[in-house]
Amino acid sequence: MEIYIVIVAGGKGARMQSAVPKQFIEVAGKPLLLHTFEAFSSYYHKATFVLVLPGMEIGRWKHVRHNAHFTLPHILVEGGPTRFHSVKNGLAEVPNHALVAIHDAARPLVSNGTLKNCFRTASIHGNAVPVVPVTDSLRRIVHGISKAQDRSNYFLVQTPQVFQSDLLKKAYNCVYDETFADDATVFEASGHQIVTVEGNAENIKITRPADLGFAAYLLSQRKL
Repeated sequence: MEIYIVIVAGGKGARMQSAVPKQFIEVAGKPLLLHTFEAFSSYYHKATFVLVLPGMEIGRWKHVRHNAHFTLPHILVEGGPTRFHSVKNGLAEVPNHALVAIHDAARPLVSNGTLKNCFRTASIHGNAVPVVPVTDSLRRIVHGISKAQDRSNYFLVQTPQVFQSDLLKKAYNCVYDETFADDATVFEASGHQIVTVEGNAENIKITRPADLGFAAYLLSQRKL
C-alpha cells in the first residue's frame, strides 16, 4: 500500500511572538519544517509528500528550500481558511487505497516508534491516532465550581493521524463544523471508531518560545 504524508503548515507564530511563521523558524541549524520532513523521510523515504501552506507563504518556502538545498520531492498545495479546508485540499492529491498520514509541521520530534505504531495499526484497522497519558492532575471547572478528574481517563492527542485514504477522503466530504478539532474528530463524525496507539512524549507541537529550546536540544542529539 502506498504511503502519503500530508504536512499541514498553516501556523502564523502568534503565540511564538515571532514575525516569522513558526514552521520557518531556524532550530538546531535549519528551519523547523525541514526537521519535520526529515523525521518522515528517514523512516520511509519512498513516501509521497504533500505540503500544505498558506498562499502567502509559498514564496517564502521556495526561498527557504533553495537556500537549504532541500531536494526531497513533494507536492505543494495552497491551504484554506481553516485546518479542515487545508487538509481537504491536501487530500485532493492523495489517491484511494493508500495510507495517508496527516501531520502538523510544528511537530518535528515524532519518533520512528510512533510512526511504526501508526502505519501498522492503520493498515489493519483503518486508522491510528497517537496519544500519550496525561501526567498532571486535572480539575474540571463549570460555573466557577471545580472538581477533580481521574487523569487515567484522559490522553493527549498527537499527530501524525494515519488513515486508509479512501475512508478519510469520504469522511472529509462533509460540511465544515467548528467542533472539528483534528482529523480524528472529522473521521469520528462520519461514524468510525478511533483506534489509539502509543505516541512519544517528546512529540510536542512547537507553540511557544520555550518550546524552541527543548526542540533544539533534542534535535541536535536526535537518534530516530
